[in-house]
Amino acid sequence: MSGTVPLHLAGNNAPVAEEVTLRPSKVVGEIPAELHGQFFRNGPNPRTGWSPHSFAGDGMIHTIALDGGVARWYRNRYVRTPLYEHPGRSRLALALDRESGRIDYRVTTANTHLIAHAGRLFALEEGGFPYEVTPELATIGPHTFDGALRTPMTAHPKTCPITGELLFFGYQLRPPYLTCYRVSPAGEVLQTRVVDVPRATMTHDFAITRDHMILMDLPVVFDAAGAAAGGPPWRWDDAHGARFGVLARTAGDDAPVRWFDVAPCYVWHTMNAFEDRRAGTITVTGTRVPTLWRGGPGDLEGGLPAVHRWTLHLRSGAVTEEALDDAPSEYPRVADAVLGLPHRYGYTTSFSLDAEPARSEIYAYDLTGGQRAVHRLPPGHTCGEAVFVPRAGKGENEGYLMTFAHDRGAGTSYLAILDAADLAAPPLAEVHVPVRIPAGFHGNWIPTAPAAT
Repeated sequence: MSGTVPLHLAGNNAPVAEEVTLRPSKVVGEIPAELHGQFFRNGPNPRTGWSPHSFAGDGMIHTIALDGGVARWYRNRYVRTPLYEHPGRSRLALALDRESGRIDYRVTTANTHLIAHAGRLFALEEGGFPYEVTPELATIGPHTFDGALRTPMTAHPKTCPITGELLFFGYQLRPPYLTCYRVSPAGEVLQTRVVDVPRATMTHDFAITRDHMILMDLPVVFDAAGAAAGGPPWRWDDAHGARFGVLARTAGDDAPVRWFDVAPCYVWHTMNAFEDRRAGTITVTGTRVPTLWRGGPGDLEGGLPAVHRWTLHLRSGAVTEEALDDAPSEYPRVADAVLGLPHRYGYTTSFSLDAEPARSEIYAYDLTGGQRAVHRLPPGHTCGEAVFVPRAGKGENEGYLMTFAHDRGAGTSYLAILDAADLAAPPLAEVHVPVRIPAGFHGNWIPTAPAAT
C-alpha cells in the first residue's frame, strides 16, 4: 500500500487520464532494422480514476509502431465497451437481465490481453466477449465468431504453431460452467465442447500440447451466497482440491477429460506444455502460488508466484511436481513457434507486491540446462510482461524480448528491446515516450509487411 491508496492504483499502477498519439521523444541504442510491426500491451485504466480491484479497470491499449529501425509513433486508446460508455456504473447492473437471469457478455472491461487471429485484433477479458480493434486502436465492437461464441472467452487463447488453429475456453457462473472451442485459421468455429465440472471456478489460463488441451480446475470457487449478500464473489475452498484435465483436441464432443490431482495451488499463467509419447508424459510449466485469497480477494498472504513444473504420467495417473525456482516472477512466455511443443527456454518478469519496487528483473530460463539468465533494469525502473519476438529463421531463443518499462525518476516510460540470447547485456534499444505508460497485463508483437522504399 502507498498511504491510503490501494496497491492497484498506487505508483505506476495509477491510471493515466489522456488518450494521445505522439512521436517517441528519443531512442537510446539502435532498433533492429528487421522489426516491422507494432508492440501492443493491454491493461486496466479506470476511466473514473478509481476501481475496486485491478481486474475492474477499463481496458486501455498502448502500442508503438516500428518500421525498419525507426519508431514511427506511440498511441494509447480505451476499448469502447458499455463500461467505458457508462463510467462508474455497476458491471452487474449493466450486464444482468434480472427477469431472465441472462448475462450480456458485451459488457466487459476488455482489459487483459490483445491477440491477432484471422486478420483481426482482439482485446480480451475472461468475463465477456472479445472486442475487435484496429491497429490504430479504434474499437470495432464485440466479436462472437458469427454467433458461435455464447460464453465469455478466456483472455489466454492459444494459437497452435502447427495447425494455425485458435484454442480457447470460456467459463460461466451457471451451468454449463466450462466450454472449450476450436477455431480454424480463417476464424470459423470448428468445434464447441462442454466440459463437465462440478461448480464454477476462476479458470484464468490453460495450456495446449500437439494433441491435447490441458485444463485446470483449482480451488478458487464462485461464492454465490457471498456475492448475493454483497460480499466477494470468489473464495478459496480447501475442500475443492486441485486437478489438471487432459482433453484430446480433435476428439468427439462427448470425449472424456482425464483428470490428474495436483497439490493445492493456484496458477494464474502457464508457460507451456508438451507431450512425450515415448515416455507417456505431459509436462506443464507455469507460475504457481500455494493458495490465493484464502481470506478473500484482498488476501495476498498465500505466497508469491514462482516457476513450477508438473509432469503428468499418462500410464500410471501419477503427477510429479517440481519447483524450478523460488524467485517470485510472473507473466511466463515462450516463443510462439514452440507453443505446445518441446521447448528449452521460457521467460518471466520479477513479481512484487510493493507499489514501487526497487527495480524489475527479466528472467530467461534454460529448462534443459537448469540455468537462469537475468536482465536487471536500472534502479527505479520497472516493467511488465516480456514478449518474445523471433529473428527470422533462427533458433528457439534467438530473438528479442520486448516490454514497456517505467522510469520512476523521470515519470515517463519506454519500450525496451532486449537480446533474448544475451539477456544480461544492455538493451539493444530503448524507445522513450514523453508520457507514463501505467503497469498493465499482457500483449503481443504483431508483425506487418515492411514499408515500401
